[in-house]
Amino acid sequence: MTRLPIDPVLPELIAHLRDHGRAVLQAPPGAGKTTRVPLAMLDAGLTTQRIVMLEPRRLAARAAAERMAESLGETAGQTVGYRVRGDSKVSAKTRIEVVTEGILTRMIQSDPELSGIGAVIFDEFHERSLNGDLGLALCLEIRGVLREDLILLAMSATLDAEPVARLMSAPIVTSEGRSFPVETRWLDKPISKSIRFENAMADLISHATKATEGGVLAFLPGEGEIRRVQAALAGRLPKDCQLQPLFGALPFKAQQEAIRPQRLGRKVVLATSIAETSLTIEDIRVVVDGGLARRSRFDPGSGMSRLVTEKVTKAEATQRAGRAGRVAEGVAFRLWTKGEDGALDAFPPAEIEAADLAGLVLELALWGAQPGDLSFLTPPPEGAFAEARSLLRMLGALDRENRITEHGRTLAALPLHPRLAHMIGIAGQDAAPLAALLSNRDPVQGAGVDLALRIEALRAQARFEERRNAVLNRGAMDRIRDEAKRLTRAAPKTGASELSIAEMTALAYPDRIGLRRNGDAPRYQLSGGKGAVMDSTDALAGARLIVATDLDGNPREARIRQAIQISESAVRALFPDQIAWVDICEWSKRERRVVARQQEKLGAIALDDRVWKDAAAEQIALAMLDGVRDLGLPPAMSDAARRFTARVRLGCAAGMALPDMSDPALMSSLGTWLLPHLGSVRSADDWKRFDLLPALRAMLDWGQMQDLDRLVPGKFTTPLGREIPIDYSGEHPEISLRLQELFGQKTHPRVGKTPLRVTLLSPAHRPVQTTLDLPGFWAGSYADVRKDMRAAYPKHPWPEDPTQADPTLRAKRKHKT
Repeated sequence: MTRLPIDPVLPELIAHLRDHGRAVLQAPPGAGKTTRVPLAMLDAGLTTQRIVMLEPRRLAARAAAERMAESLGETAGQTVGYRVRGDSKVSAKTRIEVVTEGILTRMIQSDPELSGIGAVIFDEFHERSLNGDLGLALCLEIRGVLREDLILLAMSATLDAEPVARLMSAPIVTSEGRSFPVETRWLDKPISKSIRFENAMADLISHATKATEGGVLAFLPGEGEIRRVQAALAGRLPKDCQLQPLFGALPFKAQQEAIRPQRLGRKVVLATSIAETSLTIEDIRVVVDGGLARRSRFDPGSGMSRLVTEKVTKAEATQRAGRAGRVAEGVAFRLWTKGEDGALDAFPPAEIEAADLAGLVLELALWGAQPGDLSFLTPPPEGAFAEARSLLRMLGALDRENRITEHGRTLAALPLHPRLAHMIGIAGQDAAPLAALLSNRDPVQGAGVDLALRIEALRAQARFEERRNAVLNRGAMDRIRDEAKRLTRAAPKTGASELSIAEMTALAYPDRIGLRRNGDAPRYQLSGGKGAVMDSTDALAGARLIVATDLDGNPREARIRQAIQISESAVRALFPDQIAWVDICEWSKRERRVVARQQEKLGAIALDDRVWKDAAAEQIALAMLDGVRDLGLPPAMSDAARRFTARVRLGCAAGMALPDMSDPALMSSLGTWLLPHLGSVRSADDWKRFDLLPALRAMLDWGQMQDLDRLVPGKFTTPLGREIPIDYSGEHPEISLRLQELFGQKTHPRVGKTPLRVTLLSPAHRPVQTTLDLPGFWAGSYADVRKDMRAAYPKHPWPEDPTQADPTLRAKRKHKT
């Protein structure tokens, strides 16, 4: 047997597993951990029960099982077998079983003790898939509570091993080196933005085949890119090169053909990240890395997880480059510069941080645990967890206390997102084609948003292509049909009879039922509370009610990418318990007034809407408070009200026991001081006409008002006995009055010990002088002011000594002739 880099550390690993029952194995790509470790554990007799190894992908699971079986001189299904979705090869003799991660979760939920299983290996744990994290958390609890003998091993090529080792309380075993060295070659300069990714990749692959020898493995993000690069390479490769695509949806025989060694000539494999881990493609000596990866992310547009294209991380790039050094010295070409390499993230994010958590929440509910009850390497985010719980309650999978219902148990048993499992659970086998369609990428391009057209294409593909001006992805259609057959076998044989496609869709998307808003543009309010818009030229743009199955995820107003029309009678028949009349009295920012309506609502949409003519005054006032929060206090703050709040603030600063009348304090306590005074105020115009002074004065009791008037008076009494308001809003309290009204005043006006800032006005009420020292003004600049004023206002008195004159507001008397 060929010696591999993992072999020297196998005795240490076996010893740790025998002593501790747990371990973390860190080994670089190509070390051989996937095929060597399970067999070493079997040979060492660590357990008399089965060894289960998890793989993140079906192809890797099959390939690993077949490789191990081959090394034993057997075929898969004997000592080593596998189980993946839709395929299995196991027997009573099977001791090592390679499974995909979702299979383990089902095994645990059906048999919490994992009867007959002695060890669980988590291969490629660095990928941090949601099912992998959940499987490890469940296994750690099983080991701690039910099965102390259960052996657990996490294996990774690029993971920072310390955190997972702490989580497992396990020792770390490290395998150094890879089989052969790999030279890395970067681009000299970044790719121009005008060059398409597929063309750039085709150029680099063509260059790599001419500059090197041996098989070539090119990494691309998805099937679409693989097909386009395959087309771009036509006629550009040496004659001895054979192109082989490799992606998850490819038929298994075609996948095996890509993995199998090339007998004649050179192989050029165009692969997704499916070839990044676990798989060994024997004759590969060259890697061409496009630098992109597809990751599972929660897509608010579809309400489920979708694959998004992102830059690879350093760890992924290292993993990919390692594929070139498994059989000989190799070369890794990268479609980015060495400078760009430094900007890459170190590791890919854990799927639990960004994925849709509905399935995880359902599994935890089925297990009877809260997130904090289990040992997760990365705890699920609280917001996403709460959103998933809300959806599951809406689907009837959880009760009000978030405990799993019988319906929820049915959903958990179906191999689908809970939305689609709910639809199949109610509609039965008739919903299987629709579930398959909704769980895959859109197979129809250029036919508008109508989901019904996709169903038409699925039922009669040839006739659809003749009648519709649209492009069909035949490979996608074939996969959808295969998936529909599998789901038909898994679905309940009986279900709600004669449900339409639209009704079944609404079962899966009760939060996506959309009601067209008034207006010309096709804008929709969705039952879940979000807004959405459709292209006005779309054939479905005139529909009053729709179910939106795919949106672009814009949080403000999402664009509808796929939907189906539904009738109001169908909506009422499906959701009778969720439709109810509600009284709505609220502030409308758009209309700038309180709106009182009675609406028959399903979630956020109103199927019927009427004016609420007899809304109570208290409810209108409460709604108007939101209007005040929107409009602010200034529109209703008269000059007198401003002066009053300034007096109160000055009194507070002087130590008086008075309410806080700062703007933030007033806004935060509107319900206490303003609500009783709103009366018939219900619009922005009403608010402008409203005077806040009475409501503000009512905040003070009689004693407080007496103290305020004494210490911070609101008015100053002139020598003529006239009261004028004091403005406290500036640095100094201030009054404004005619200069002549202060004739005879020998001292400066004060409030207590504080001098007033006095603005002296002309007979035309224009400012003449501002002073904090009236006696100084009389003795000083008054003479110059008198000279100017006598010329401007000769009919008014301007005595030489104003301190000896009588105050007046009148002009001089005319002399009789």
